[in-house]
Amino acid sequence: MPVALITGVTGQDGSYLAEFLLAQGYDVIGMVRRSSTVTFQRIQHIQDSITIIQGDLHDQSSLVDLIERYQPDEVYNLAAQSFVPTSWNQPVLTGEVTALGVTRMLEAIRLVNPETRFYQASSSEMFGKVREVPQKETTPFYPRSPYGVAKVYAHWITVNYRESYDLFAVSGILFNHESPRRGLEFVTRKISYGVARIKLGLTQELRLGNLDSRRDWGYTGDYVEAMWMMLQRGEPEDFVIGTGRTHSVRELCELAFDHVGLNYEDFVLQDPRFYRPAEVDSLVADPAKAASELQWQPKMKFKELVSLMVDADLKRLSLEID
Repeated sequence: MPVALITGVTGQDGSYLAEFLLAQGYDVIGMVRRSSTVTFQRIQHIQDSITIIQGDLHDQSSLVDLIERYQPDEVYNLAAQSFVPTSWNQPVLTGEVTALGVTRMLEAIRLVNPETRFYQASSSEMFGKVREVPQKETTPFYPRSPYGVAKVYAHWITVNYRESYDLFAVSGILFNHESPRRGLEFVTRKISYGVARIKLGLTQELRLGNLDSRRDWGYTGDYVEAMWMMLQRGEPEDFVIGTGRTHSVRELCELAFDHVGLNYEDFVLQDPRFYRPAEVDSLVADPAKAASELQWQPKMKFKELVSLMVDADLKRLSLEID
């Protein structure tokens, strides 16, 4: 039975990846930080099937100890300060966790078991002020937030350890991927949750930022499979993962409100408070390499994803009301 260590296992991506790896017959070890506010809601249904251990990307010795104790065949580093607006308010914390935390994990693997395969969660936010459209593996980075900058460091330190120490270390440059387990602070979930609240009569408006901002949105359940595929190859390589299609926040609103029989224009207000200091206007993937070399394709369509998220929030809120 192969052993996989997932950092950030209680997050959206970690929960879907843990489910997927369990289905593949893995022994799954999930790392969480010691905190009085840790929530296991996303993994509650599989919590008895995985091993939860404490560790921290700030603490080198805890990472060394985990690699020594569990000897994972694969490490998936999904932990990060991952909310872009927060990275402006907490840029140093973002750098410590999202950037230097990756170095600490790579160093732990190098010191303890260099045969361990390592996956780094890179981000389309690294492209930022895009140099070409669409963006592929060779597109230059131009990050537009402290989060994007930290992810660029994490990406290149992964490349550096691969080339310097011959580690099987790869980065998946994932474009936006969503699900009903997305945090409420992210715009997709903010919209699906807001639509559900409006439909149930709990509120009368939804305040958002730039409605014309465009993103390449896919389904998290599809994307975690690509993570695993990258670590099953003969040689380590980085891959862009996305749908190759963009949609605006406005279009997302139209679909979400239409799904419950409402007109978004009656409820959505643009609020300057939710605009970014430096906007990333359009990100779109060129996933051709993943299609040809991984044989990976996204399965869920955008409209299906929006409907899935709205229905999940309607169900969740209806149960709370009852």
